Amino acid sequence: MLVLGLAVLAALTYLISPGMLLGIVTGPWFLGALAAFLVVAGLFWAFLFLDALRLARLRRVQPSTRRLVAFLTALLMLLTSGSLFTAAWLVWAGRTAVTNVFNASERQAPSHGRYNVLLIGSDAGSNRRGVRADTLMLASVDAATGRSALFGFARDTENINFRPGSTMARLMPEGWNCGDQCLLNGLYQWGTEHRDQFPPEVKNPGAEATKEAVEALSGLDIQYYAMVDLVGFRRFVDAVGGVDVQVGRRTPMGGGTSPISGWIEPGRQTLDGYHALWYARSREGASNYDRMARQKCVMTAMLHQLDPQTVILKAQDIAEISGGTVETDIPSGDLGRLGALAMKARDGDMTTVNFTPPLIQPWNYDPQRIHEIVQKTIAGDPDPTGRGATSGSRRGSTSGSTSGSTSGATSGSQRTSTPGATPRGRRPAPRSPGPGE
Repeated sequence: MLVLGLAVLAALTYLISPGMLLGIVTGPWFLGALAAFLVVAGLFWAFLFLDALRLARLRRVQPSTRRLVAFLTALLMLLTSGSLFTAAWLVWAGRTAVTNVFNASERQAPSHGRYNVLLIGSDAGSNRRGVRADTLMLASVDAATGRSALFGFARDTENINFRPGSTMARLMPEGWNCGDQCLLNGLYQWGTEHRDQFPPEVKNPGAEATKEAVEALSGLDIQYYAMVDLVGFRRFVDAVGGVDVQVGRRTPMGGGTSPISGWIEPGRQTLDGYHALWYARSREGASNYDRMARQKCVMTAMLHQLDPQTVILKAQDIAEISGGTVETDIPSGDLGRLGALAMKARDGDMTTVNFTPPLIQPWNYDPQRIHEIVQKTIAGDPDPTGRGATSGSRRGSTSGSTSGSTSGATSGSQRTSTPGATPRGRRPAPRSPGPGE
């Protein structure tokens, strides 16, 4: 009766406020209490079976009967106590994942009715110094309806002038303006190397510098960030059983300084971690903006395909890798509220805009033009870029913008020049021997 009553209470809470229920069940205190309850329940059932075995006075029965009863008792203990202990272990693994990743304490209120979360795909290859934020996307979600928009910013965006009053405006009053040496993706490493110049309450200066840059570019206040290491991302994809993407064009695995070892074929594909990383990072015959579209495809596909069932069933695998793969300043206390919005966003349309050529030139652009497009997009304008696009709004679960493909992309989100070409006056990107570079 107690279990039935709790189930009814949970169902009513979900109907009234899904965010409240999600907030409760994802709270470390609740997960810890649930794990302890399951352990106690397992011990209780084990005691009941052992006590029943004692009361049965098996000395009076035939040896073969004693063996059969002992076997059945052990089997029932395994099915009951064993299942409860396993459940406790999975719940505790989930609690570990939550406390490892969502360990911030300060909750942020929505800005003008929206939550804006910066998604960073970081690259810390063994042949590079420090961390480079190679994939930068800003997710903007309506706090009431869950209607969402996704904005992509080129990693080689230059000439960034920070908002007055921000930390970066104090540190760089002239802006991040020194040509090819001052690109958007280099701010993370700059912030990390100048940690002592940031306020003491800033835990990740690199992420703070990048957030303030994207705030200046977009004109939106950013509440949180979430950073995924692209190499650790391979392990994460494997842990959740792969990712489904729509591959628009045959994509090589290899090239440049290493031979092509295989291909990712066009069509609907379920990619494991190795192939998902290659698909996101393959350089051969592609520009930086092609790679950006593929990286956005993979990251958004993962965001939309993760569901509570998958997370629960794979909790142990996720817990083992999450601490080194995912970093965020989202506190565990906001998981319920943001989780409920994410569920709404998954079932709705997502408008995507990439601020890359031909929409803008990342080295020569009008910031006010970007602000206008952002505002039109979140206001629901069907043609926010003014280029007559009608396919800018699409279901986020069908993420699949691919190298060289315009399928599923918004106007201005794909580079239209020859694949592999680089912007005028800019150096080509160095080749990579593999996806784990």
